[in-house]
Amino acid sequence: MKLKLERPIIFFDLETTGLTIGKDHIIELCYIRIEPNGNERAETLRFNPGIHISKEASEVNGITDKDVKDCPTFAEKAEELAKVFEGCDLAGYNSNKFDVPMLAEEFALCGLDIHVNEKKLVDVQNIFHKMEQRTLVAAYKFYCGKNLENAHSALADTRATLEVLEAQLDRYDNLKNDVAWLADFSQVQKGVDLACRFVYDEKGVEIVNFGKYKGQAVKDVLRKDPNYKVWMMQGDFTMNTKQTLERLALKYAGK
Repeated sequence: MKLKLERPIIFFDLETTGLTIGKDHIIELCYIRIEPNGNERAETLRFNPGIHISKEASEVNGITDKDVKDCPTFAEKAEELAKVFEGCDLAGYNSNKFDVPMLAEEFALCGLDIHVNEKKLVDVQNIFHKMEQRTLVAAYKFYCGKNLENAHSALADTRATLEVLEAQLDRYDNLKNDVAWLADFSQVQKGVDLACRFVYDEKGVEIVNFGKYKGQAVKDVLRKDPNYKVWMMQGDFTMNTKQTLERLALKYAGK
């Protein structure tokens, strides 16, 4: 079953120097942009991250420092990529937890905001885990009846993710072929920021999701502890989390 789209959606996968958002960087980005009329555009890009690719990462993705030493930096391609992602919803495998925050962080480091908070985020892994609770390789075999060749290759993983979602729509009658519905269903937590330092409660109120103020409304924390924002802005939090806090501070200023 093909996706019904009201606006473009980008399926993407990242390979990185490691797994720490805010410290590690993207070395490969593969995306498939699908238009509402069904047209597709696929591209794979590699970047010189400016730092060493960890041994653990290279063992998974097969990419070494030598492979990317002559590639452009992400910053050199950032404005061009931002236009590709503009006005699109996003989808991936484990993307809400890792790929989307990592991508947003890279753009933020270049001074660009891709407005993730305005996009629908479909995480195929979360749908899969809610339905079957297996890995991508098993998901591809289970839903598509094929072995996933070149697993951990960005293009192979990205294409497999798209095929798995389409097969999920065919298999489960209770899944709606609607990106907004799929984005909501594939959420584990409804985060205000990508790292889920702040989350929405059942009434849509922004709540602190960590530390001594966990469970309290952000509005109340900002009012009673003026130094809280300063502490976070100076702390080891992602750019997206800090940008989100800035927006919340502006929203509740004087309230």
